[in-house]
Amino acid sequence: MAKILIVEDDAAMATALRDGFAFDGHAVTVARDGVEGLRLATESSPDVVVLDVMLPRMSGLDVCKRIRAKGSDVPVIMLTARGQEIDKVVGLRAGADDYVTKPFGFMELTARVEALLRRAGGAARRATSCRFGDVEVDFARCEARKAGRPVELSARELRLLQYFVAHRGEVLSRERLLDAVWDYGSDSQSRTVDVHVGKLRRKIEDRPEDPRHIVTVHGIGYKFTG
Repeated sequence: MAKILIVEDDAAMATALRDGFAFDGHAVTVARDGVEGLRLATESSPDVVVLDVMLPRMSGLDVCKRIRAKGSDVPVIMLTARGQEIDKVVGLRAGADDYVTKPFGFMELTARVEALLRRAGGAARRATSCRFGDVEVDFARCEARKAGRPVELSARELRLLQYFVAHRGEVLSRERLLDAVWDYGSDSQSRTVDVHVGKLRRKIEDRPEDPRHIVTVHGIGYKFTG
């Protein structure tokens, strides 16, 4: 299952795409204008964005440019009623990975989405930056801020947070976190995860004793909901 963001102002088209991808087992979010689409592309960490060119409030081209300016490498497929070669070139130069001209068959779009997901590694790809609540993190620069003030995160805390962000919404066991972040797995070392999660919470949560972003799933592990 992939997380697919559809940015499309035409209600009938948006509904058809949402229902089609949902039927295939994907988690689908829909935005009806460019500003909302950019916000969701930035905050919800989709695995692929299906983006119409002609949108209210902000064009699809500008949305794509801003997604790339934020350092995101999320795959983007642009949809347009135009068919001229120059329009496709402009879309690709804006940062799109693929381009589909309306009208199109849903099976073709599905095949293109699947190809991009395979190429990008789906939800397992590493996030380069993220923003949740009043926290901003640039993993490439190893920098974090909360409410505009710098937050010192260790290399291990950055890697742990990056893994949480890349698997937003998933319940992650302590053993899985050990394998991914510490490169080993052992029941006897599971307390290591708890210690580092506690430190991370104290730095990014408003109330570490009642966390909102990294929540405990009792008996299993943790889930990132930021």
